[in-house]
Order: sequence, then structure tokens, then C-alpha cells
Amino acid sequence: MKIRPHLPRRPKKVTAQRIVFLLDVDNTLLDNDRITADLRRHLEREVGVACQQQYWTIFEQLRAELGYADYLGALQRYRIEHPHAHNLFAISSYLVNYPFANRLYPDALDVVDQCRKWGTPVILSDGDVVFQPRKVERSGLFEATQGNVLIFVHKEKELKDVERRFPADHYVLVDDKLRILTAVKHAWGPRVTTVFPRQGHYATDSKILAAFPAADITLDRIGDLLKYDLYALVSAGRKHQGNTMLKKARTR
Repeated sequence: MKIRPHLPRRPKKVTAQRIVFLLDVDNTLLDNDRITADLRRHLEREVGVACQQQYWTIFEQLRAELGYADYLGALQRYRIEHPHAHNLFAISSYLVNYPFANRLYPDALDVVDQCRKWGTPVILSDGDVVFQPRKVERSGLFEATQGNVLIFVHKEKELKDVERRFPADHYVLVDDKLRILTAVKHAWGPRVTTVFPRQGHYATDSKILAAFPAADITLDRIGDLLKYDLYALVSAGRKHQGNTMLKKARTR
């Protein structure tokens, strides 16, 4: 009888693991700051400076109440205060029919395509149940992710549902908010690689940057993700840097 020598098991290849990429939308794949600037200009043309400012006051009040941006909800409240405004239809039409695909960051769709080659790309966003899905659909992100879209009020509080819908050996979370990245790292630890594209006003706010620890990977732009290979992405979440982030998050 021939006895086969005992050989150590090879480590599981990264490519053999289930990898899920959780991709934020606003200021991560889509330049939401430019969308907001366009809306400001449109409102000023339609209703004037004072009424435009009133809309944004209502918008911020509603965001404080709900915990997410609700552009159409703010317009509804504005209508209550201005029931005879004749141009609200033009404003709502502008929002609903906005050409969101024109505001995708360079290489955003290439990043989603690369994530699909490595694993499963999933849109993970906060927002309302009308405008945010419309934004995802009209930007082309719904099709690019093959309909893998999750939109919550507070996504960092819905991780169990994320795991149930998209189970994985490792997650890669890409988000422009360090607060979100820190919360998810605290919950998942080395099971997640946090990626921080420094795009948009949240990602460049000095107070926010000082208040939270660094992500596992920081990018100047979303397209820089294409410079990484899968092994580097997964490994970054399991290294000491990720553990340090977790410890800092627990002490805050």
C-alpha cells in the first residue's frame, strides 16, 4: 500500500472567496456636489434667490429629521408654504429628469465592471424611496450592478440585512464618508476593507478628517481603485492598519 506524504494545505485563494463590493453612490460614483450646484442655479432661475434659500433651509431641516437627503420631500414642504407657486412643476420635472449619467465620475463604470470580474458589486446607499432609486437607475448604475441595489435610511445600521442578502467571505466598502467607513469597520473588523475616495465636500472637510481614523485605503479619485489588484484590496482590510482603525473607533 502506497502511503501519500502529508502535505500542508494551501491557503485559500482570494479569487476562490466570495467577495462583495459595497459601493456608495453620492460623491463616490456620482458627483452629487455638481448635481446640487445645478439644482441651486435652476431654483434661482425659477423662484429667485430668496425662495431658493428657503428651499435649502427646508431641505436641511428635513434631513435633520429623517437622517437622509430628501430633495422631493423638501419640494413638497416648500409647496405647503407656497401653494400658488406656478413653477413647482418645472422644478420637480427638472429633478426627476436630471441627466445623472452625465455626472458619473470618470472611470466609475469601469470600476463597477472590474468589481464584477472580482466578485459581486452592490450599490449600498442612503436615501428616500423615490428620488434615490431614480438617480441610481438614470445614472446607469442599476444596470451596471445588474440590479444589486440596497437603499436604506442608515445603511451602517443595516449590516445584518446586507449580510443576509449578499453573504460573503470578505467585503470591500467604498464610501466618501469616514463616519460610515469607521462604523462598518467597527462592526466587521478584518472581514471588510474600507476604501475612502476623497471626493466631495464630506471627504475634504478638515473637521471630519480629524474626527475619524483613516480608512484601510485612501484614494484621490474613484478611478484609482483600478490600480489595485484583488489580493491587495482584501489584504489591506486584514492588516494592522485595519485593526488600528477598529481600536480607535471603539475609543471614540
